[in-house]
Amino acid sequence: MKHQLLVNLKKPFLKYFPTPKPELIQGPGSLAQITSVLEAEHIYKPLIVTDKDLIRLGLVNQLSELLDSKHISYEIFAQITPDPSITLVEQGLEVFKKNNCDGIILFGGGSAMDCGKAIAACAATNKPVYKLEGLLKVLTKVPLMIAVPTTAGTGSEATVAAVISDKQTKRKFAIADPFILPKYAILDAELMLGLPPQITAHTGIDALTHGIESYLSDYASGFTRGMSTQAIKTVFTSLVKAFEDGQDLQARSAMAVASYQAGLAFTRTYVGYVHAIAHQLGALYGVPHGLANAVVLPKVLQFCVQAMTPRLAQLAEVIGVSGNSPEQKALGFISAVEQLLQQLAIPTCIEQLQIKDITEIAQRANAEVHGTYPVPQLLTQAECEQLISQLLPA
Repeated sequence: MKHQLLVNLKKPFLKYFPTPKPELIQGPGSLAQITSVLEAEHIYKPLIVTDKDLIRLGLVNQLSELLDSKHISYEIFAQITPDPSITLVEQGLEVFKKNNCDGIILFGGGSAMDCGKAIAACAATNKPVYKLEGLLKVLTKVPLMIAVPTTAGTGSEATVAAVISDKQTKRKFAIADPFILPKYAILDAELMLGLPPQITAHTGIDALTHGIESYLSDYASGFTRGMSTQAIKTVFTSLVKAFEDGQDLQARSAMAVASYQAGLAFTRTYVGYVHAIAHQLGALYGVPHGLANAVVLPKVLQFCVQAMTPRLAQLAEVIGVSGNSPEQKALGFISAVEQLLQQLAIPTCIEQLQIKDITEIAQRANAEVHGTYPVPQLLTQAECEQLISQLLPA
């Protein structure tokens, strides 16, 4: 009852305080437009938030050459690691301040996006990052951010959230505020060519999970359903192509757009139990977020299928799965998800999961969901533990 009350109270807020969208620049080679954006916005020294792998692959060099050609100064913070920590945000903030940077280029996957957003929020508020946990704790203009995703999955370029890891407590927390939405998003699929198949699969299923959980949300609207269904359909038609041929520019471009669309959807609707459980697996064991979502997704859909049947049946129709009843269609959709995961060589369990941790994982996941995520079905502690037990290796 309390959960539903909180959900109902938030609905008018979402209706009358709509989430903004970034200004979108897209297409192969569109990274070249970044210098025009910086000049138009009078940004003279951006901080590039990225990681060492992207430097090694030469992608950051493509960006720096563009900036050098226009004599735009910049600093590079390339310490990003998966699940960025409080310490990492503090280090990035120090580089931002020490070098008098006036903007931030978020260049990479979800971890770079999350860390860069948190750096911007801390720079604007002069507060430590852990003080910004929760909803609307920033509420002030932050340094201009340009998001340039190099993977197609997180959709962070379109979201108002950043997820940060507290390594001491082994938990993740979110900063959620419209002010940390990047002003610009550049979708250049040429930056994604040659991405390893495993990363392609994990990030692609992350986008699929965003689309599905957004569609299932009680906050879903006509706009978010439209974004979700487009993203889901694209994942089913393009992800395997990108997985099997990393140089397929058309498939990469389609997945970049799908990730962005799913981001637009779930930042307005929140997510659900898949993410709640995946967050704990990442915090406790370091399981990559996309992989955790991929393994957990079919388990949650199966476990909660009765509560989700009408909506899953609608998604079945979106991807062309037929059935004689809503129940058949719903099960057909879940089967299609499972078949897609098999094609992408996604495992069916979490090898690191230990029985002794299941109670704590369930407690943390339920705490994340209750009062926050407008899911179709709330799980009891026992039900959540039962669901998580299905992730144990055989």
